Amino acid sequence: MLNLEDLINSSRRIVFFGGAGVSTESGIPDFRSQDGLYHQQYDYPPETILSHTFYKRYPEEFFRFYKDKLLPLDAKPNQAHLKLAEMEEAGRLSAIVTQNIDGLHQKAGSKKVYELHGSVYRNHCEVCRKFYPPEFIRDSLSVPTCSCGGRIKPDVVLYEEGLDEDVLKHSIQAIAGADLMIVAGTSLTVYPAAGLLRYFRGSHLVLINKAATAMDQEADLVLHEAVGEVLGKVHVKPLENGI
Repeated sequence: MLNLEDLINSSRRIVFFGGAGVSTESGIPDFRSQDGLYHQQYDYPPETILSHTFYKRYPEEFFRFYKDKLLPLDAKPNQAHLKLAEMEEAGRLSAIVTQNIDGLHQKAGSKKVYELHGSVYRNHCEVCRKFYPPEFIRDSLSVPTCSCGGRIKPDVVLYEEGLDEDVLKHSIQAIAGADLMIVAGTSLTVYPAAGLLRYFRGSHLVLINKAATAMDQEADLVLHEAVGEVLGKVHVKPLENGI
């Protein structure tokens, strides 16, 4: 019977592909679970609010939702984030490909993180491209505005927007070169991100998610548990002498 710790300690090019469920143990709600954002009541459905069209037409309503639900700047990395940083330090993990925009992987110490859907920590004026920190967005009374008068847009991928081509390219390269892929905290229903799994050609695929996914039958090991609880129990052995 396959064991996650054994798989990790016998691999040298692990790629971790994560979704919102990786951060729920840090107090950040996911989208599709019973308590997720998509099951909460707003004047508009979250899928509508988080679209490019809505952002352009109703910026006040967009930023009200964004600041209320997507700016958890005080959130701390949980066991999953910390263990992944340890795996990278040990030479086992080659990259993290994440759908999350919360920056918790970097807070935990991970270096090679490909953020498919952007980050709340990058915000630029749409006119002059001046950079602003997330605190400026949070503290703005209404729509955040640059000193030049332009609107400041968070570097997050909204519905109707395409993924960053450079991030996408590096994510595909990392996945294609992995010998072990750990997919965690994602329902695998958001495309094109979920479609990246088809580039994996390695030895073992592991799925960690509380609910079943459409990929469960294709995985070598499936764990329907909290991501942090699972990874937190793993003892990672450093890769020695490149072996």
